[in-house]
Amino acid sequence: MKSLLVAWGALLVMAHAAAQTSSDGIAQYRAMLADGNPAELWEAKGEELWKQPRGPKKASLQQCDLGLGAGVVKGAFVELPRYFSDTGRVQDLESRLLTCMQTLQGFDAAAIAKTPFGHGEQTNIESLIAYVSGQSRGMKFNVPQSSAAERTMFEAGKRIFFFRAGPYDFACASCHGQQGKRIRLQDLPDLTTAKGAGAGFGAWPAYRVSSGELWGMQRRLNDCFRQQRFPYPGYASDATVALGVYMGVTAHGAESIAPALKR
Repeated sequence: MKSLLVAWGALLVMAHAAAQTSSDGIAQYRAMLADGNPAELWEAKGEELWKQPRGPKKASLQQCDLGLGAGVVKGAFVELPRYFSDTGRVQDLESRLLTCMQTLQGFDAAAIAKTPFGHGEQTNIESLIAYVSGQSRGMKFNVPQSSAAERTMFEAGKRIFFFRAGPYDFACASCHGQQGKRIRLQDLPDLTTAKGAGAGFGAWPAYRVSSGELWGMQRRLNDCFRQQRFPYPGYASDATVALGVYMGVTAHGAESIAPALKR
């Protein structure tokens, strides 16, 4: 019996070592690619799109108010989602860009929201979010909770995060509610902690090596709903924005590393 316990102990130690080796290997792989993160290409394109007159109104986005005043980009990303009085809504970066594209440039925001990811103006939005987020790289998250609307969205996002349903009885918290969880070789950040939310929420948008594309938070959440076997949420819907508020507020004080590099 003693020898059996020793053998089981040895196996557990080996499994733990293998897991650590795999995680370390992935971290080293990301570090090697970080200096040449392809997200930089999206950032450069996004800066061009921000300054370029486009749409039916032939206007740029340089007067877009992302929360810190018209045209102010630096620092805006780490204070989103937030409440905007002109729309009467709490908005994340992507939904706010839709508003600016419609009001300033004359685009049809509803039509863009219905466009599949990776097509049409959706590709331009992902470039724009790469540019905007890159201007706050290294800054600390400080998502506001000063208004009743923002506090309500935080509570709604928290409930959605822990809500279990679907054929697998999954919630966001099933994968991201505890420390030390993994899927295959992928470490899963605990999004209920500042450190975990900073590493998770604070890394998107990100370039995904597996798809060769840059994904924003809206696309990331869409894929999470798919894996839970939930219906797809509407693009820039209140549900997705509420989740962003919950994660962003939880990440308070963590540094933004977006746009990051993902597997």
